[in-house]
Amino acid sequence: MTVKDELHELVDQLDEEDAREALARLQDFRLPRVLREAPIDEEPETDEERAAVAEARAALAGGDIVSDAELRQQLGL
Repeated sequence: MTVKDELHELVDQLDEEDAREALARLQDFRLPRVLREAPIDEEPETDEERAAVAEARAALAGGDIVSDAELRQQLGL
């Protein structure tokens, strides 16, 4: 029996909630190790950061964007 076969057997034994958690953990393996092992940032978001995010979302919604190609050109890359 292969490792994948064993995994399939284990997955078949999971209830829906445990399967959802297992899926989330398996999807984490797609991330580079440095991201998987990075500590969670538990620092609260500041009012300044919230305002910057709101401004960025408003710009995006208004179509005020720069394409990758335009940005490269502006940066001389």
